[in-house]
Amino acid sequence: MKVGENPPIVWPEEKSLRDFTGLWWVAHTKSRNEKALAKDLIQKDISYFLPMNWKVRRQKGRTIRSLLPLFSGYLFFCGKESQRIEVLRTNRVANLLAVEDQQKLLYELSQIEQALRTGAALTPHKYIKTGQYCRVIGGPLADLHGIVVKTRGTARLLLQIDMLGQATSVEIDTDMIEVIDE
Repeated sequence: MKVGENPPIVWPEEKSLRDFTGLWWVAHTKSRNEKALAKDLIQKDISYFLPMNWKVRRQKGRTIRSLLPLFSGYLFFCGKESQRIEVLRTNRVANLLAVEDQQKLLYELSQIEQALRTGAALTPHKYIKTGQYCRVIGGPLADLHGIVVKTRGTARLLLQIDMLGQATSVEIDTDMIEVIDE
């Protein structure tokens, strides 16, 4: 897909996830249907969040940049029951996951949204259930909460989606974090 053909990460683009109304749902898409589903939801005017990051690779002397979903196979959307049915009618969804704790999911997604809006380079990361929780105390990522891990000598802040058992991470300076009690 050409760069300009990619759907936006948040729809409607001018809104924040916290402005969306309705219930949150998680669409587990059919294989490689995340962006196509996002485009369908734009046409149906259904609010969604599809966190993505750039992957750069070299192939036959060419540099190829692809915008890929951070959580492969998942798209988050918010709406009424009628909109949930419309999502199912797209024939791009394998399963819909009901969200038990709406506030917790919104909090977790908002942290990822904030990191993406700052231009931070997020990378998929192995989900960690236990660890030391920290809060970013300064800079554009201020007030994000997550688990700090060391990867190849650099500190990374894990941002997790508990109900999916998946996470993403962003590089962080250890001087910019403080330990908190969960």
